[in-house]
Amino acid sequence: MKKTEDELIEDMLNTAFSEDIGDGDHTTLCCIPDTAMGKAKLLVKEDGVLAGVDIALRVFKKFDPELKVEVLMHDGDTIKKGDIVFYVEGKTQSLLQTERLVLNLMQRMSGIATQTRKYVKLLDGLHTRVLDTRKTTPGLRIIEKMAVKIGGGVNHRIGLYDMILLKDNHVDFAGGIDKAINRAKQYCKDNNKDLKIEIEVRNMDELEQVMKVGGVDRIMLDNFSTELTRKAVERIGGKYETESSGGITIDTLRSYAECGVDFISVGALTHSVKGLDLSLKAC
Repeated sequence: MKKTEDELIEDMLNTAFSEDIGDGDHTTLCCIPDTAMGKAKLLVKEDGVLAGVDIALRVFKKFDPELKVEVLMHDGDTIKKGDIVFYVEGKTQSLLQTERLVLNLMQRMSGIATQTRKYVKLLDGLHTRVLDTRKTTPGLRIIEKMAVKIGGGVNHRIGLYDMILLKDNHVDFAGGIDKAINRAKQYCKDNNKDLKIEIEVRNMDELEQVMKVGGVDRIMLDNFSTELTRKAVERIGGKYETESSGGITIDTLRSYAECGVDFISVGALTHSVKGLDLSLKAC
């Protein structure tokens, strides 16, 4: 059964606490009295885009509902070294046991949001939108895709269940473009599924086959040159949404967008991003 965003986050946090704390944070338990109270601040150590504040609040509340948080900055804010994002106070044991999980999530999310914002800014003045992909960290997809949105990007499908994307292997195993598209349409009809259908094409010949068969919502131009991309967009003529994918870097992003595609998918938004440097310090 498909889970809601809230349920996915809850599952993720349960797993994260289980793997980190296990049967107890014995370092904290051995040297910090249960009655000790403390206060900490989330300190920014690197310029970027903030993401994960709402998730941090959820971590604190889940672990210890009595922790009090004073939020000074919010998801999507531009941050600089030296900024303080929030203060959190309550039981010292709780602060120490939630510290690493909060930082792991916020650093990862802020890194993704920062990277996404760079890509989005390169498309100022154009209608093209930046899409993420399924190239995410297993178990963290939901928050990584949240971070993309915070950075100004657009989520592609969340998983294999919310859209049909006929890629090269699907087409080859199905026996061709016409068979893949027709089976997808019949599957949706037979199973009462209202799913968008996207198909990947590798060359102009495959594009012509798709145009002949029809019945899709979006065409992905995979590893096309900018010259071929412009030609393909003109051929499609607005009949279907268009997406460029494959080997597009931050240096070539705008040149592809100027070809007129509606979307550009970028795996690098999530698969190889460096976390932003943040720190949770006692104060």
